[in-house]
Amino acid sequence: MTSSGFRYSFGPVPSRRLGKSLGINNIPAKICTYACVYCQVGQTTEMLADRRPFYPPEDIFRDVQRRLAKAREASERVDYLTVVPDGEPTLDVNLGKAIALLKTLDAPVGVITNSSLLWREDVREELGRADWVSLKIDAVQETIWRKINRPHPAIGLSQILDGIRLFAKAFTGKLVTETMLIHGLNDQDDCMKAVADFLHTLQPSRAYLSVPTRPPAVAHIRAPDAAPLSRAYQVLAASGAPVEYLIGDEGNSFACISDIGKDILSITAVHPMREEAIRMMLSRAGASWDVVERLVAQGALVKTSYDGQAFYRKNSGQCGPSPR
Repeated sequence: MTSSGFRYSFGPVPSRRLGKSLGINNIPAKICTYACVYCQVGQTTEMLADRRPFYPPEDIFRDVQRRLAKAREASERVDYLTVVPDGEPTLDVNLGKAIALLKTLDAPVGVITNSSLLWREDVREELGRADWVSLKIDAVQETIWRKINRPHPAIGLSQILDGIRLFAKAFTGKLVTETMLIHGLNDQDDCMKAVADFLHTLQPSRAYLSVPTRPPAVAHIRAPDAAPLSRAYQVLAASGAPVEYLIGDEGNSFACISDIGKDILSITAVHPMREEAIRMMLSRAGASWDVVERLVAQGALVKTSYDGQAFYRKNSGQCGPSPR
């Protein structure tokens, strides 16, 4: 437990898909199966393809239980408990146990995954315990997939796609997909047609099209121009996919329910924040910009910019608790 009393949870934060989400970080900083060029929390520092234990699921549960209670005491709405770490959540061998515990709380459980381990039966079974699951599907062509997602060498695309199909067929909760469009990489018509054909076999309740809105891991990465973005939408819609844009910011309704500095760090470890959103959060907490200046001076918070806006994220060298 940290001095603020919270180690694994953050928020509630505004979510473009889930309303108000209480986030859960079940993976140490930047441990992932991918090193996506557009990753908003920076470069992957450790690539893994094998699952392992990180944090005790009982500790995660108690942490979330306390934060949820604090949020409700503060009249902060929580629509979902969302496992959305600064790494790939299915690498956690205790994910299924954590989901089972979280489901005893009075809120639905969501998981946002890059889909890379769905070829494993144990991952499909554990993920299937959630109420809502978002699957990343940026490309279904090997060359493009490797350029965008930069996977661990032990992982193959065909096995991932097979695993996604099996999961979608068996999953009884709400399934959505997300495709991140990158200028010059997967915004061509033939790439989107291949994705659309694959999504048609899954029948998700929603197929989100997103673009980079926060500073990406690779500096030159940017969103497609308006014309290819519109065509991508039309291609997916023509295939029957219930497509929806996910291209705006999430708003400014970030909650502070403990120490304002620690809440900013816990959110920005996973979710870089626009300067405007931080200023609004500070104002609601009755705090000044001095909090941010102190965190930057300490090296805990890093200022970056993207598309003409200032963003702040937690220093990846100081991100997250150490596994026990």
